[in-house]
Amino acid sequence: MSVILIIGPTATARPFIDEDTQQLLVEAIEAAAFVDLFHERCRSDRSGRRTENLNKLITSKFRITIVGVQDDLFPERSFRRARERLQEEFGEMLREAGGCREARASGMAEALGERYRELFSAVEALP
Repeated sequence: MSVILIIGPTATARPFIDEDTQQLLVEAIEAAAFVDLFHERCRSDRSGRRTENLNKLITSKFRITIVGVQDDLFPERSFRRARERLQEEFGEMLREAGGCREARASGMAEALGERYRELFSAVEALP
């Protein structure tokens, strides 16, 4: 993967990120959001630790934040709408699982956590 900085008329530098890396970033951010939403909703843990850790990694590698990725690469092109969609999708997943108790019993937290760890590692392995 090569990163090329593009400087536009506003004199801000934005990295050019290839399509595979863009997709990986979107998936990793979604995975982090789902784990954090699970912990917030079902364990009263509002730390947002996974999202924060991923944000630090993305910022150090690409000089763009999660909010920037949501604004530039998510289908909604708006971090607010992206967050709303992720909250709605997670709510639907939780309803389908039968609520927090059933989601915990079915291993939803472990599955979400494993997906997050896999994607975090993939982002971490990028040059």
